[in-house]
Amino acid sequence: MLMAVAATFLTVSATSALAGQSTTPRASAAELAIDAAVPRPEPANVPPPTIGDFKVDSTASVPDAAKAVDKPAETKPAETVTAPAAKPDDATVTPPAATATAPAAEPAKEPVKVSTVAPADQPVAERLRDMIGTKSLRYFDRKNERAAVEKFYTARDYAPQWTQAGKLTDSGKGVIARLKDAASEGLNPADYPVPDFASAAASPDQLAEAELKLTASMLDYARQAQSGRMHWSQVSADIQYPEHPTDPAEVLANISTAKDASAALDGYNPPHKLYKELKAKLAELRGQGDGPMAQIAEGPALAFKAATKKQGEVAPEDSRVPQLRAKLGVENHDDARYDAKVAAAVRKFQESADLKPTGVLDDRTVKALNSPKRDRQIDTVLVNMERWRWLPRQLGASSLGNAYVILNVPDFTLKVMQNGHQVWNTRVVTGKPGKHATPMLTETMKFITVNPTWNVPPSIIYNEYLPALQQDPTVLQRMGLRLERNRDGSIHISQPPGEANALGRVRFNFPNKFLVYQHDTPDKHLFAKEERAFSHGCMRVQNPDQYAATLLNITMPNERYTPERIRGMYGRSEIDLKFPTPIPVNITYQTAFVDDAGKLQIRKDIYGRDSVMIALLKNSRSKDLEALVAHAQPSYTRPSGSSLPAGVNFASDNTYSSGPSFFERLFGGPSPVTPPAPVGRRPQPRFTR
Repeated sequence: MLMAVAATFLTVSATSALAGQSTTPRASAAELAIDAAVPRPEPANVPPPTIGDFKVDSTASVPDAAKAVDKPAETKPAETVTAPAAKPDDATVTPPAATATAPAAEPAKEPVKVSTVAPADQPVAERLRDMIGTKSLRYFDRKNERAAVEKFYTARDYAPQWTQAGKLTDSGKGVIARLKDAASEGLNPADYPVPDFASAAASPDQLAEAELKLTASMLDYARQAQSGRMHWSQVSADIQYPEHPTDPAEVLANISTAKDASAALDGYNPPHKLYKELKAKLAELRGQGDGPMAQIAEGPALAFKAATKKQGEVAPEDSRVPQLRAKLGVENHDDARYDAKVAAAVRKFQESADLKPTGVLDDRTVKALNSPKRDRQIDTVLVNMERWRWLPRQLGASSLGNAYVILNVPDFTLKVMQNGHQVWNTRVVTGKPGKHATPMLTETMKFITVNPTWNVPPSIIYNEYLPALQQDPTVLQRMGLRLERNRDGSIHISQPPGEANALGRVRFNFPNKFLVYQHDTPDKHLFAKEERAFSHGCMRVQNPDQYAATLLNITMPNERYTPERIRGMYGRSEIDLKFPTPIPVNITYQTAFVDDAGKLQIRKDIYGRDSVMIALLKNSRSKDLEALVAHAQPSYTRPSGSSLPAGVNFASDNTYSSGPSFFERLFGGPSPVTPPAPVGRRPQPRFTR
């Protein structure tokens, strides 16, 4: 009897645990037996029973607590109850509390993923899934683009972006419109093919293929609009601008979420005012001579005369006028009247062709209209638009009102800009064509040196001064130059500060790997010449005191620098004026630009860079123009075995100098860290003045 009561007690205890009995004092064995014998209805709103930390789901497929109550004597596998064996001599045994083991957790089931793709687009999505997984290399040969495309479409569950139910979305229409208008940005529409979605609509395979082709063209457009159709290293080795490539993932996210996809894609073109002005001029030039060269026949001069009090309007008719209207982009191409609109278009053309803007269609104007030089002007504008893509998107320092310096080598001018306006400008002398060409670069001007020491570049020492010493061992002394031999055996020549110093009174320092800078000069007469390419690569400034005061007032407006204050510092000791915030310096090569009067200006291609770029753009598209090519970096190698002629004296008894490096002598700081060069290039310092 005792064993039966104990068994009943244990069974009821386990059942009570499953049923979530309260933590009230333990009932006696008799009470529990009665409870087990008389089933009670389950109260409403009772919290789910628990076993330890596990909650019992009364609706689960596992037997619930109610079933346990219905079968109190049955021990379920999940409820293993262990009782100690009864002792024969023990008349009254108090059993320990029952131990219930929680059921093992079932493996988590994968939630059923509900597709977000519209049923009509599901076949296209399935094809995109297959194509991206197996054939994406055909459309995206750049690893970063391929990875971005895979991630983009995976996140969309491979739903198409450019079509919906086989029809173009607004986003797709916007991208296509921008690609077809690529020529207006100086790009080639053929480089961004647009699939025929109308023909592809009947087949999911064709729609999926058209989807990826348009994505590839869109990424190509964004990349080339931002960085250019060619890399600057292909043009010349003395060009270095900061890289600013597109991020394919950012492009996809930007275009796919934009309200106006066309405007968003257009945003990858340069934002600069001078670029947009060239774009407008390109449209004008193409309106005058795009496509096959239409020849205007010779004939009598045509002139429009406005109405006066004595005479009405004179608009002569001529069979050549419809063709002239079409060539100059004047409306009503069938109209044969030489009216005010035609005369205005002729006048505008004459201005751009350096003809007297009379508005009269005379023989000289007809000849200019028929001249192939029109195409050459278009090419010049195109390569200048391309060069704008290499420049930083923000030219200036935002903390200084977007202030920056921009120097145009072919125009021989320097401008200081702030808040979108020209603050100051001056004439400059730039490098000679050939090995002394002024490099194109963007750097930051960190300080100005008043009364600079001229540390003669090795290229000048070994190419010019050592040969001169062979003729006259005293030439350096007579020029006021100081001669030293460095510890490595090389020669160092310097000129102390002073009025006759080759750098003049002020040097403007923006450390760069080409070791060029801007400075004053004692040779002021060169500024009177129209073409001023005479230096060894550095840039000579006509009015350095005004230039210095302008820059210092931008960086330190409270100091109130004036040209007179700068001149008051002239003396025999170097004075460094450091900028709290550096000012960006952009050295550019603008052979085509629009002046303040809105006229297109064309300058001589003194370094032949236009010719190289035009040839690259017109070359076969079989090779990627964006690929980097090897170029020998401009450099000077010291001739081996060079020696000084007899009679040349060093500046001191100390034959060897352990002073600063040439870069430190030049810029007053540690040598710059040269960024890694593209494959095939071996950058070496170039020493110029």
